[in-house]
Amino acid sequence: MLRAETSLRYLKGVGPRRAESLRKLGLCTVEDLLYVLPFRYEDRRAFARVTDLVPFGSETTLDVRIARARLIRTRRPGFTLFEAVLEDATGSVRALWYNQPYLEKALRPGRRAVVFGRAVLDRRGGDLILENPDYELLDEGDAEGIHTGRIVPVYRRLGELSSRMQRSLLHRALQDLDPASVPEILPAHVARRRGLLPRLEALRRTHFPPPEVSLEELAARRTEAQLRLAFEEVFVLQLALALRREAARSERRRVAYQVTDAMRTRLARLLPFRLTEGQKRALREIGADLRSPRPMNRLLQGDVGSGKTIVALLSLLVAVENGSQGAFLVPTEILAEQHYRNFQRLFAERGAPYRIALLTGSVRGAGRRRALEGLESGAIELVVGTHALFDENVRFRRLGLVVVDEQHRFGVLQRAALAEKGLHPDVLVMTATPIPRSLALTVYGDLDVSVIDQLPPGRLPVKTLVREEADRDRVYRGVRSEVEKGRQAYVVVPLVEATERSDLKAATAFARQVEERYFRDLRVGLLHGRMKAADKDRVMSEFARGRIHVLVATTVVEVGVDVPNATVMVVEHAERFGLSQLHQLRGRVGRGGARSYCILMVGEGVKTREAVERLRIMTETQDGFRIAEKDLQLRGPGSVFGTDQHGLSDLQFLAVALGNPRLIEAARAEALALVSGGDASRDAARRALAALRPGWRRRFELAGVG
Repeated sequence: MLRAETSLRYLKGVGPRRAESLRKLGLCTVEDLLYVLPFRYEDRRAFARVTDLVPFGSETTLDVRIARARLIRTRRPGFTLFEAVLEDATGSVRALWYNQPYLEKALRPGRRAVVFGRAVLDRRGGDLILENPDYELLDEGDAEGIHTGRIVPVYRRLGELSSRMQRSLLHRALQDLDPASVPEILPAHVARRRGLLPRLEALRRTHFPPPEVSLEELAARRTEAQLRLAFEEVFVLQLALALRREAARSERRRVAYQVTDAMRTRLARLLPFRLTEGQKRALREIGADLRSPRPMNRLLQGDVGSGKTIVALLSLLVAVENGSQGAFLVPTEILAEQHYRNFQRLFAERGAPYRIALLTGSVRGAGRRRALEGLESGAIELVVGTHALFDENVRFRRLGLVVVDEQHRFGVLQRAALAEKGLHPDVLVMTATPIPRSLALTVYGDLDVSVIDQLPPGRLPVKTLVREEADRDRVYRGVRSEVEKGRQAYVVVPLVEATERSDLKAATAFARQVEERYFRDLRVGLLHGRMKAADKDRVMSEFARGRIHVLVATTVVEVGVDVPNATVMVVEHAERFGLSQLHQLRGRVGRGGARSYCILMVGEGVKTREAVERLRIMTETQDGFRIAEKDLQLRGPGSVFGTDQHGLSDLQFLAVALGNPRLIEAARAEALALVSGGDASRDAARRALAALRPGWRRRFELAGVG
């Protein structure tokens, strides 16, 4: 029998080559595969007749006999069509499969099959056909039927594994699995008290639901089996967070921070503007942490433009004033360079003596050596950097405070690696994408949370509009009108260079087209991530000084670029961007006192229902918290801990849990009871986490920062 820890290469149908490709996706064992859960379900139970088919109707299940079949080799090299005539007692219909020549051996005339698909009109003759329908042969001895004739699980493609292949592999794995190799993760008393299904039974019913289950409940992930897996997921997460909280409370800093009146006066002189009440409140909360003997572990969240950076800088300078060093970690070189220049200019204008360095991948040679030596000796008190700060050659003399900007851009282990360069340093993680309270409680349960919930005075809402290709000339005339008023504009495109397979606007070519068609007498700049740091710096500097009127850029401008004179943001192919990304891009304008506009240009072709919903939300609200809630509903939590799962969600039921506060509270209460039940109970909790198999340990790699 198969065991949960068995390598996938030994599961029939996988083999060494597929196993290696799955390993690269983070799937190594049979248990890993069991947690690749369906993202939706299709009802293939009701059988229709051939005469019921209508063009472009709903997807239909047919019980048919294959009357004729042939493989057609087309003039296009390597491209084939497999055509079969399917018939039942009421009539016949053609089915076409593209580039699947192996079907010639499987779908032979005379065989019975169940097929599932949507009828369309043949583009060549106008006849009714089925295109690429799913099928299952009824004379293969498969009494259960896993692809048709039931509620069928549908999986996202995994490398070369289609949904159908995954369905077959999972069915085989669940049939051959030794139940003893799938131990319970939940303590028995918790499962009994909450009336929860056994773990393996919950997995079986989630992958292959019994016939009595409601399709609506399955779609909402609210069946008994799915809620059991959701409870388990939140329980393990809360258990890890509770243990982390306990460990953090026992830590002590090497130095005790003081915040004196003289220090407050010195720092107040740096401020070029008055702080908002939200900023003051956040600073009071951070200050209380810094004076505490325990290391700070705090999340600072605030909408785009709410002024988190100055709060972070003042916090870093408190550490510096107390003889420690501060590190400001940001996701992009452009942002690091911008912060470094702004801080340097602020210190110079106010006569502040703080010694600051920049450390990114582009800082090399003598400049890098000076930065490394200064950090190790303590001569440099404050460093602004990117992933380059994780390098093992970067050593600090006395790292006291780590600030992580846009924390979701960094893996949890990366953040932990930086914090480990100091002795229990304070950690402040920041995000400009507001986090719903339920998510903050669930994912950041080990962090204290500060919120800056207001924008600086004088900011006007950004007017957001959706426009299509037919509106292009009118849109760009509007951009030109703003420039003629002395304003500036961004045009954001998804790619740097065009590819044969993509119709997305490419930055390099599009910048030329925009300039030639609309802005011949204006200066158009180009900015993308592949440019050399010096070139990026030059372009951004010229745009900030008003020497570039229109900046065509990729999403490198998504975070932190601050040009108050820019009043227009045009996003090409906006349907291809996520909600939080669109919200961040919109936040690049409206930073001055003038009315600003965000134009979401929609490309031609198919737009998903989800994309349409994203665009609608953007036009309806600028409330970052509402956008965050909607983004969570539409996309799911993703890799919420930043561990790279190549598109697989680390926490597959988190979105369900967030919509079910009682489930979160119940799982949290059980976890806290276990951790707070004394030494023996805490030891049991630690053993429960230590006993998790590798797939689960990867899913809950929680020992790091935030």
